[in-house]
Amino acid sequence: MKQEDIEDLKQLVEFLKENQVAEFDLDRGETKIRLKFAQAQAPAAPIAGITHVLAGNPALMPQPVAGTALAAPQLAAAAPAAAPADPDAGLHMIKSPIVGTFYASPSPGSPAFVSPGDHVGKGQVVCIIEAMKLMNEIEADAAGEIVKCLVTNGQPIEFGQPLFAVRT
Repeated sequence: MKQEDIEDLKQLVEFLKENQVAEFDLDRGETKIRLKFAQAQAPAAPIAGITHVLAGNPALMPQPVAGTALAAPQLAAAAPAAAPADPDAGLHMIKSPIVGTFYASPSPGSPAFVSPGDHVGKGQVVCIIEAMKLMNEIEADAAGEIVKCLVTNGQPIEFGQPLFAVRT
């Protein structure tokens, strides 16, 4: 990276922190940037001024994705609507301990191990994750009621990805 690019990146990081932006992704050809900031609360200020900072470097300006018509002003206008209270607050998340493929039932056509509304006990099998042709039973690490299944059958799963929301 050129020194000028590094300075632009520093300015962008400062702007994102000042406006309490939690995540930012940029993908321009060979340049890929992903910034993620740990925050204790939801953003307090809208990010309408982001186009001002990015306007200084056209390479960093967001471009519409094929098939969408989102422009920077629309993005800024949509941001405040995405700040409602977290509906999952207070719920326990059962997370994947491994990378693999999620399966809700022991075999195709069988009923799912658990569904929303079911009560589970600690240690009860809630799903299977296939990793390297091995079927790994995933057990609940807390007792409670399944509120949501956060993944779909056959979906690739990452380590630590939330699978189920449980009200303990």
